[in-house]
Amino acid sequence: MRFILFFTPLVLLTNYCFSQQEVLFNGKNLDGWIVYGTEKWYVEDGILVSESGADKAYGYLGTENTYKDFELTAEFKQEADGNSGVFFRSSVDGTTVSGWQVEVAPPGLFTGGIYESYGRGWLIQPELKKDSYLKFGDWNTIKVRVVGDKVTTWLNGQKMIELKDAEIGSATGQIALQIHSGGGIKVLWKNIVLKHL
Repeated sequence: MRFILFFTPLVLLTNYCFSQQEVLFNGKNLDGWIVYGTEKWYVEDGILVSESGADKAYGYLGTENTYKDFELTAEFKQEADGNSGVFFRSSVDGTTVSGWQVEVAPPGLFTGGIYESYGRGWLIQPELKKDSYLKFGDWNTIKVRVVGDKVTTWLNGQKMIELKDAEIGSATGQIALQIHSGGGIKVLWKNIVLKHL
């Protein structure tokens, strides 16, 4: 009886901890996501592939659910141009997105910075010296932590930016991956995991 009384709370605590983590990409299909636009989103060998289509336009892959406070980690590999991003607390209408983007871009274009689409533009860019943390053409890990009005990003374990912004603090919305317009873009994604905070 003593063993049962001790073990039950431990099981409940363990289940609670695991329930705070949500795997957004299952490695098999696009369940839980919505495709916006005509650009290509598909799964190949357990990898989520984002690729420019014939229209060479903006494209988004947004979550069906909305999120407020979280820590998101994802791995990405840039092939071709590699101009993409991770939107948070955002909404998509057609191919018009409202919200904030953590930039994922080729060297010299401020990966890890925060850009507000159809709004104020760049809110913060990492120092140029931090661009050396990006491994273009290889796998990288991006981490985004959003709590209240504070956003922090890391690239491959290195802190890129920290920002406090009232507009971000008042919002809730989707997480979305982007294909930039212009064509010739291909970015691979895997291990997209969200921790609820």
